[in-house]
Amino acid sequence: MNGTLQIRDHLLNELETGVRTGASLIRLIRSEDWSYRPQENMRSLVELVHHFIQITASDLAIMQEQGEVKVGLVENSLSGIQDIEKLEATLWSNFESYKAYITGLSEDDFLNRSTKAFYMEHGHLQVQWQIETVTHVFHHRSQLYNYLKQQGHELNFFMLYA
Repeated sequence: MNGTLQIRDHLLNELETGVRTGASLIRLIRSEDWSYRPQENMRSLVELVHHFIQITASDLAIMQEQGEVKVGLVENSLSGIQDIEKLEATLWSNFESYKAYITGLSEDDFLNRSTKAFYMEHGHLQVQWQIETVTHVFHHRSQLYNYLKQQGHELNFFMLYA
């Protein structure tokens, strides 16, 4: 395997770590936690979890140049759902679809194909989108960790890499 594809796979492994450890955090949520909102101008826990779960699906839709309406439908498709098993299954299904797309790209497309998000003036290369997705997942996994800490859950740093 060449270096480009090795880097792609390393990024996918990191993304999978974020998804796996995020799923572990989601499994800790108690029914009384869902409505937690650290401040009025921030997402509630349920909104954060829904957003986290949909990152790979919404980022994939953006990478594929889906419009604002389609991306909005993806991002809002979990509205009202608090069933942990259904949420976790959706998280993994979204990740697998994202992974299939990324691994299905030729090396040339991965490195050179540019797509433009509906909200941007200029496009990004697929490799840039993959990096964006990884950082997006880790950003919101960190928020989820902090929300649960603030709700009194016994958490430790090592959980984020197990």
